[in-house]
Amino acid sequence: MVTSPVVNTYPLSSYTFGTKEPKMEKDTSVADRLARMKVNYMKEGMRTSVEAILLVQEHNHPHILLLQIGNTFCKLPGGRLKPGENEIEGLKRKLTSKLGANSPALVPDWQIGECVAIWWRPNFETIMYPYCPPHITKPKECKKLFLVHLSEREYFAVPKNLKLLAVPLFELYDNVQVFRIHAFHLFASLYYLGCLL
Repeated sequence: MVTSPVVNTYPLSSYTFGTKEPKMEKDTSVADRLARMKVNYMKEGMRTSVEAILLVQEHNHPHILLLQIGNTFCKLPGGRLKPGENEIEGLKRKLTSKLGANSPALVPDWQIGECVAIWWRPNFETIMYPYCPPHITKPKECKKLFLVHLSEREYFAVPKNLKLLAVPLFELYDNVQVFRIHAFHLFASLYYLGCLL
């Protein structure tokens, strides 16, 4: 785990992008996802998930890498951890699954940094909070966002049914409905760490 609050961002052009076999989503709708989450909660307890903040530079502005599913939904790369799985190792596994090449020689050396945000899902609903409400004794999900320090050169293999977008951070601020990430808290966390000056 990298513990430096300094994040070096490199130009998007220094990275190489390829494709790999499609990675199908398990759910076709938000309602299906919440129903599956409820079934898994009954079997395994609270869902723990991790997501990666991957920063690059384009036109001297920081951009964040997001996976686009279809034409309207974007998300940070990551996903659900297996029960008892270490957060750092689980995030590396998820990043390799989503963005790593099929060849072990081309898989990025994921340098997982600080946890910059924690979000809680108190019920089987879409709303998440940056704190666990005090009256909730059994939250349904805990999601942690980690800063990932990218090397100057990497190869990313994107599943054919997804797009990897480099989105300027200023685009996230007023477009929460489009990008579906907690942009304000992401900004506050990155600013606090001194990543955005």
